[in-house]
Amino acid sequence: MKKFYRLSFCLLICSAPVFGQSNPAVQDTTLNPKKASPKQLKEVVIKDRRPQLRKAEEALNIEIVNSSFIQRNLGGSLMKSLERLPGIQTIGIGSGQSKPLIRGLGFNRVLVVDQGLKHEGQQWGADHGLEIDQFAIGEVELIKGAASFRYGSDAIAGVIDLKPQPIPAKNSFGGSVNLLGKSNNDLYGSSVNLYGRQENWFFDTRFTYQNYGDYRVPVDTIFVYDYAVKLHNRQLRNTAGRETALHYTTGYIGKRFKSLVYLSNVYSKSGFFANAHGLEPRNVDEKMHDASSRDIQMPSQEVNHFKLISRTEYQVNAHQLALDLGYQRNFRQEFSQYVNHGFMPPLFPDTMSVSPNLEREFDKHVYSLHLRDKILLGKHEITAGLSGEYQQNTINGWTFLVPSFQQVSAGIFAYDKYRVNENLLLHAALRYDFSHIRMFKYTDWFESERGTQPTASFEKLVRSEDLNRAFNSLVWSAGLNYNLEQFSLKANVGKSFRMPIAKELGANGVNYHYFSFEKGDPTLNAEQSYQADLSLGWTADRWSVLLSPFYNYFPNYIYLNPTSGHDDYYGAGNQIFQYAQSKVMRYGGELQLKLKLLESLSTSFSGEYLYARQLSGDKKGYTLPFSPPASALFNLSWSPVINEKFQKTYFSIDYRLTSSQNNIVPPEKKTPGYGLIDLQIGTELNFQKQALLISLQAQNLMNTRYLNHTSFYRLIGLPESGRNLILSIKVPFQIPLKKS
Repeated sequence: MKKFYRLSFCLLICSAPVFGQSNPAVQDTTLNPKKASPKQLKEVVIKDRRPQLRKAEEALNIEIVNSSFIQRNLGGSLMKSLERLPGIQTIGIGSGQSKPLIRGLGFNRVLVVDQGLKHEGQQWGADHGLEIDQFAIGEVELIKGAASFRYGSDAIAGVIDLKPQPIPAKNSFGGSVNLLGKSNNDLYGSSVNLYGRQENWFFDTRFTYQNYGDYRVPVDTIFVYDYAVKLHNRQLRNTAGRETALHYTTGYIGKRFKSLVYLSNVYSKSGFFANAHGLEPRNVDEKMHDASSRDIQMPSQEVNHFKLISRTEYQVNAHQLALDLGYQRNFRQEFSQYVNHGFMPPLFPDTMSVSPNLEREFDKHVYSLHLRDKILLGKHEITAGLSGEYQQNTINGWTFLVPSFQQVSAGIFAYDKYRVNENLLLHAALRYDFSHIRMFKYTDWFESERGTQPTASFEKLVRSEDLNRAFNSLVWSAGLNYNLEQFSLKANVGKSFRMPIAKELGANGVNYHYFSFEKGDPTLNAEQSYQADLSLGWTADRWSVLLSPFYNYFPNYIYLNPTSGHDDYYGAGNQIFQYAQSKVMRYGGELQLKLKLLESLSTSFSGEYLYARQLSGDKKGYTLPFSPPASALFNLSWSPVINEKFQKTYFSIDYRLTSSQNNIVPPEKKTPGYGLIDLQIGTELNFQKQALLISLQAQNLMNTRYLNHTSFYRLIGLPESGRNLILSIKVPFQIPLKKS
């Protein structure tokens, strides 16, 4: 495409006469060819400034990365690939899955948008990763800060908006083949893409497969419940996994009308660390697990996410109408050997319709609608719309944690962007949402003893009662953008909200992943948040700096409060955690510096800091769980120009410095600080008129032993992955079409 623009530009300059003059060069060539002299023009590179313009006009702090960034920083999951961005952390779940945190907030406080609609899984669990194929992503818009005024509930911390690959060019047919390998967990995988388009109709399809074994840590022994667990070859037994993903998009592209249909199915099967999931570590059959590093034994999980989305856009006069319709099904099963607690029978009854190995099952069906209209009225750009969603989530298995439920939600919003002049932009938004949740009664399948002898009786206990709750909220946002040639300023204030989820309202069971017995509170109110965001940026020819502070206040933050009680019957003696609400204050920010030392040598620094404090409740004076410590990332990159065969070559080194986290919430443990070194090397090799993209990473180069404070396994003192070499090769190809 660059060659096409360069050629077109050259032809235009060489052939067009200057207004009011004849063209001597053309005349001389015609009358006297001997006087003609060849002129070589300098290379003209057309750059896409859309991301810069988007950042300049967006009300909130936003980061935009494309598929090249993901290719260069490939991790075990999409969120691991994005973790390099300031303000973004992850809750790591082994080597293949992770959950996003934006400025220290995660779970149902981070909204993920895929193909224009909210991605709905079982995101309330720390062990529940995103069912997203990172190879299918064309661009990621990462919004830091509350965005409920546009996206509704669950956007109280921020939004991860996943954009598809660009629509193929007219009369094109091609694709790409990605090959991936990782040394730490012996992963191998591939993603194959094929696309085509005539004048208006197009298709785009992709298939991805990954297979990995148990991942390695830089220690030989860990301690679970103060019991020493020796690791075979430093591998965490039973953390292997398989992933497959299928995507298909087709549609019609016209001048004013665009309609497409997107279909995807993402499936994964992975194991949980056998020594830390619901079983005593000394009772694990380590010989069986250590026989193979690639088998998946119990405990394990299987997740299948099916998605069907229809997107239609129509432009008429000053209106740009868009309608998104979607259906999703998230089917999740967790498998574990039957273990009885309390009055559960010692042997699983053969009369049960449930398998004795099915610990839990969740089956969620989601129907979504999003209608919006963007109107241009003079200096106003008004976006108005409405959204609706229906969810039905049923449960199964021999344990109970979260009840079945049905939920209906609807919202209506208006957002005005007013351009005062070429430098000043004002924002204002208003949104109203309504939600109703109906939770269904759950009764144990076995009898428990009630009362004391001799009047004790046996009956099936009710874990969760029928519940009907309705919530509504009015939120707003106001801000401004002021942009000069080298200076930019963003300021935004607003109110956001989040509806309580079924787990927070009706949980009543043991969570083996967190070694806790969790209880919901059916009287919880909708969570409210008031926030202020500021962004100050300076840009020069060879350097730039961006400072993004924020302040956040929750009058009724929902959190899981650890109590002094223990459940000895069905919690296996685990500590009881009770959902509660309290006032919370948070502030922090990010700092980014970039400096161009030479034409091909640059350096950058990004730092982030967060402070949180509970202002009321049982944990008054403490921070919030999973609060990430301060960290800084130093980078040095060299991008030499080698020759025409090797393009876009880079050598890059990162040094990540993370401070200790001593500001904790009991029973959290303090986490020491650490430093990590990562390397990235890559190039684009032109081979037989095709571009071969090669990238090599060395993560945790020094095989450092460290604890990530936001990691899933940090609770049992399990260190993060050791050294990991990642080789990625992408081979794009195009097949010329015959002209009609």
